[in-house]
Amino acid sequence: MARFDRYLLSQLLVLFGFFSLILVLIYWINRAVRLFDQLIADGQNIWVFLELTSLSLPSIIRVVLPLSAFVSAVYVTNRMASDSELTVVQATGYSPFRLARPVVYFGVIVAVLMSVLVHALVPWSTERLSLRQSEIAENITARLLTPGEFLSPSDGTTFYIRDVSIQGEMLDIFISDTTNPDLSITYTATKAYLIRSDNGPQLVMIDGLAQTLDKTNNRLLTTGFDDFAYDVGNLIDTGISTRRPASGLPTWDLIGASDKLLEATQSTQTDLWLRAHDRFAQVALSFVAALVGFAALVAGGFSRFGLWRYIMLAIFLVVVLKVLESTGSSIARKDPDVMWPFMYLAGVGGIIISAALLFISARPYFFKRKPKINVPLQEANA
Repeated sequence: MARFDRYLLSQLLVLFGFFSLILVLIYWINRAVRLFDQLIADGQNIWVFLELTSLSLPSIIRVVLPLSAFVSAVYVTNRMASDSELTVVQATGYSPFRLARPVVYFGVIVAVLMSVLVHALVPWSTERLSLRQSEIAENITARLLTPGEFLSPSDGTTFYIRDVSIQGEMLDIFISDTTNPDLSITYTATKAYLIRSDNGPQLVMIDGLAQTLDKTNNRLLTTGFDDFAYDVGNLIDTGISTRRPASGLPTWDLIGASDKLLEATQSTQTDLWLRAHDRFAQVALSFVAALVGFAALVAGGFSRFGLWRYIMLAIFLVVVLKVLESTGSSIARKDPDVMWPFMYLAGVGGIIISAALLFISARPYFFKRKPKINVPLQEANA
């Protein structure tokens, strides 16, 4: 690698690390404040807060990386242009495409980091975060089962437990369920256990009686049972889905998902393939983000008044790339089997835009008025 390439690449990496740290902290603090209020209201300790915020970091970094790469490329290019460093290098014979080589190296590094995030770290953290939120929801539900008190955790439901033994048995259970306006159901049992299941926490009642009052005809039906499972997960609205999130699957599972995995995520193979393409598209977008910012400012050349117009152009082009990303995603989702290449519309568009800007920057008068050449009259008559 040439000395200039190492110099420019080192500048980009230093600023990339700085801007990434700042942006991650901003996003993380915003997320942590809301999560802290929620967990404290639910009675969780500080270790649960630290665990959940740590698990949310990979998703935050995934959002921040392309933006940090773009900002660092714009900042470094603007500073080098202001200090005439780019002008000096170009005077030695470096073309705009040659100048972009260290930026391409930088884009590859960012793309590799993004690949590790979107294909491995983010799915792992998302799955782990979903499991921990489910466990916390079950703990919240378990705390509702307070002995010696009549509780109404939701409209139309009343819950009572006389006592809880040392072994964790709940003694003398009473549940009144009037959520259905036409039916009133009352459960009583001598003891019960709170267990976990794939569908959430279940209260298994032993040796009890179910009394159903049909209000439409005033008939009372009684049913005795040896054991009966009651879904206490519905007593409170936790907002946690019981199905396995597809976003928590690594990319290799998305590509070759088994029937069991499709059932667990309640998705089709086409949906999972489209999600995998979306991850590869994010990697491609992170690669072109820095290249677009660099090419937009190089196209401005040297100006004593600064490159603020070309900085605005770079910002506008990033907005265009985001529009292309959302447009391509919308088109691909209409017919994923045929239209999936549109997922890469933003990445391909970024490469085309960068190449066009570098091509224009090699022609200094493309955006400027060509200077008038005064030809002497004698030469003109000749």
